[in-house]
Amino acid sequence: MHRRALEGCEKILGPDHPNTLTIVSNMASILQDQGKHNESETMNRRALEERQKFLGPDHPETLIS
Repeated sequence: MHRRALEGCEKILGPDHPNTLTIVSNMASILQDQGKHNESETMNRRALEERQKFLGPDHPETLIS
């Protein structure tokens, strides 16, 4: 379900929209719980890099990432 939501958000809102990045972070947590650590790390890094770029390094959402 999250992958489907992510695809829709990326298509409609764009890959760097805050709502899209929230789904990316949620997926990273789910993947971590499933033991898919490499995929989880990739998703976490994506969320962090995009948030740093658009929100800045000191924004609360960036720091959460």
